[in-house]
Amino acid sequence: MARVERRRRLAGVTRLALLGLALMGLAAPAAAADDGPLTVLSWGGAYERAQRAALFEPYTASTGRRVEVMQYDGGLDGLRRAAETGEVPWDVIDMTRSEAMAACEEGLLRPLSPALLAPAPDGTPAAQDFLPDAFGRCAITHTIFATVVAYRRDAFPGKRPTTIADLFDQQRFPGPRALQRTPAVNLEWALLSYRVPQQELYGLLSTRRGLNLALGRLDGLDEIHWWEAGDTPPRLLAEGKVVMASGYNGRFFDAMVNRGVPIEILWDGQVQEHETWAIPHGNPHPEAARDFIRFATTTERLAELARRIPYGPARRSAALRVTTHPDNGVDMRLHIPTHPLNAERALAKDEAWYARTLGRINDYFDAWLAARQRD
Repeated sequence: MARVERRRRLAGVTRLALLGLALMGLAAPAAAADDGPLTVLSWGGAYERAQRAALFEPYTASTGRRVEVMQYDGGLDGLRRAAETGEVPWDVIDMTRSEAMAACEEGLLRPLSPALLAPAPDGTPAAQDFLPDAFGRCAITHTIFATVVAYRRDAFPGKRPTTIADLFDQQRFPGPRALQRTPAVNLEWALLSYRVPQQELYGLLSTRRGLNLALGRLDGLDEIHWWEAGDTPPRLLAEGKVVMASGYNGRFFDAMVNRGVPIEILWDGQVQEHETWAIPHGNPHPEAARDFIRFATTTERLAELARRIPYGPARRSAALRVTTHPDNGVDMRLHIPTHPLNAERALAKDEAWYARTLGRINDYFDAWLAARQRD
């Protein structure tokens, strides 16, 4: 009986060992699958160049993992198609918060916990160091950017534009405009030009009357060049094809300071928005993606990014460390949209409203635009 019991125990040990080896064998492909480059979907241009210097290259130097960057112009169509095919090529996506919220609701993104974030250098927990509302269910805000209007200084030798209403005044400020091919920001600016109070904008835009009022204002512009890629507005201004254009404040900064384009930013009516990191469901390297987000949202990395492109860091500790541009010595604090001098008449985009209404508002805008182009 003792020998039988001993054989049973040995057999059990052997089965456990074989099971352990089997589990190790199963785990090996998963570990191997997490090798290879990290693929980031971002916005290209001056923004991507700043990210490479402040985030991607330091991450590779720290971890040995190469970062590959793919470009897009926003929107969820590509992510939806990738999810349908089951082949998601990106590990991390740089998304506006409104689109991240919509994608999260559709189940396209992995949940993200603030617990993965590093504390500030003085030990302040991330939850206390980040700006309010920086944490979503599937996305973490890293910077605050603004959509603004810029104009050519030589187009208006007399009185220059000072308010967002001047965007729609082609009698005093004649010439073609460039606007993003999207309802967002254009609708807000149109109503602001009627002096609608900021706190009433989204309530009014929730009605057909408000939408028609805003689109009617846009209809009053004689010539609009519609843009989609973020580098288009500075180029159109540089080439003199338009005299005023909407665009991202960082792109205009790059054109003014680094390329000498004779333009000026009109900060009145700037629409601030959160830019976030998100991880798509089905991405190739989920653990590496979380590791990258932790690295890219540290105080040091966010401050370095803001020193290269003027977007406001989402961490208070990072905002305190922003100084001059490493190449041209420009004081970057004066060009950040959240600086008190620039933010006096800023509007915070209601990203929850857009997440709820994105499809309906886009359809309404597209129908209006198609009718305008037929006329």
